[in-house]
Amino acid sequence: MDDDQKTDSPLRRVMPLQAGTGERIELMLTFLKIVEAGSLSAAAVQLGTTQPTVSRRLQMLERSLGLRLLQRTTHTMRLTQDGERCYERAKELLAGWARFESELKGAREEPEGVLRVIVPHAFGQERLIGPLARYLQQHSGMSVEWLLHDDRAIQDYIAAGIDCAIQVGDVTDPGLVAIPLAQVPRIVVAAPSLLDGHSIPQDATDLAALPWLALRTFYRNEVLLTHSGTGKSKRIQIRPRFSTDSLYALRSAALQGVGVGIGSRWVMTEYLAQGQLIQLAPQWQAAPLPVSLVYPYARFYPARLRRFIDLIRAEASTIFGAE
Repeated sequence: MDDDQKTDSPLRRVMPLQAGTGERIELMLTFLKIVEAGSLSAAAVQLGTTQPTVSRRLQMLERSLGLRLLQRTTHTMRLTQDGERCYERAKELLAGWARFESELKGAREEPEGVLRVIVPHAFGQERLIGPLARYLQQHSGMSVEWLLHDDRAIQDYIAAGIDCAIQVGDVTDPGLVAIPLAQVPRIVVAAPSLLDGHSIPQDATDLAALPWLALRTFYRNEVLLTHSGTGKSKRIQIRPRFSTDSLYALRSAALQGVGVGIGSRWVMTEYLAQGQLIQLAPQWQAAPLPVSLVYPYARFYPARLRRFIDLIRAEASTIFGAE
């Protein structure tokens, strides 16, 4: 007998809308897992149950909603339009329910243990250290593993034991909760020596002939710049002399006069003020980068994570504010 048979009575089959809240949540969780795993059998493995059980839960959810959520053939499975809407809404509802459970279960719980956080190199070495220090001062039972990592394609968070991450760029992993924190402006900079006495380029097209530095995480062989006044955009093909995945390395190369680079304004501010860097085509900017705090979906979030999320959200404007 599988785990649903003992409650799979005729009354339950005829009146699925009478199911309790906990059961409905279980059905939505199963639906999310089917979509994210890609098949009923894979979802069953991840949920620790059987494929017939997963199939029955899907059917119950579809009956209770009066909607077809998935179109299935022998070899393929895809979401219907109703299924797409249900998937997005279910993620929101389950995240809200998880927060509600966490608040009730651990509102007064004092965090302890180890918090493992992935952070970008630049933010992780400068802007986030102050909030991290305050977190540790407020919670004496905590220690933190602070992992610097600019690659957005992070491995399985749960398998890696990661609690959360600060991510720069769009969040594309459907298995992560993403809390928007800021939009970071980016500008084009170079050392004065690179211009060799020539006037500062004012138009985006004037930049194409210059030697370039590529920040591989965000641009490699072309850049898209938008005029702040007119909103007009221009796409420029570049041939980088230097390519890196580190914003600090790009800034250092720019300071040495190696080439032109695009980077977060806050990283360049001090050097612009000192005249060691200049902003090129100042009316033209790359699109600002979104910054998010991300963590895996779960039914319960430990106090160590909740307290860190609260602190980062409260201080986001100060941490990520443009200068």
